[in-house]
Amino acid sequence: MGMRAPLKNVRGLGSAKEGTTHWWYQKVTAIALIPLFLIALGCFISLIGAEYTHVRYVLGQPFISLVMLLLIVAMFYHLKLGMQVVIEDYIHTESTKVFLLLLNSFFCAIVGLASALAILKLALGG
Repeated sequence: MGMRAPLKNVRGLGSAKEGTTHWWYQKVTAIALIPLFLIALGCFISLIGAEYTHVRYVLGQPFISLVMLLLIVAMFYHLKLGMQVVIEDYIHTESTKVFLLLLNSFFCAIVGLASALAILKLALGG
């Protein structure tokens, strides 16, 4: 007989009150990254040796721009989640942990937004 209440067992909540949500987000983003990365890799390989104008044209296509934006979002969210786990598991000083978690969040947000803006600028012909 477990010590947890039946409702808590159904929800899957542990001592952190988060359950398996973080784990699921990590797995879903990892699976989403596979096809997105393969499409982006195929696109980049096909552009080897191409003229600059052709590269801008191809990367400005709506489907390719959408794939790149989805890749950026999934990649930086996956990075944030992964680094969060590492920081929470291996940093034991509370103030350092809070600082590194904030730094992790801001770094992923700023670099991800800068990358997305670069893709949007290219897609909109700027």
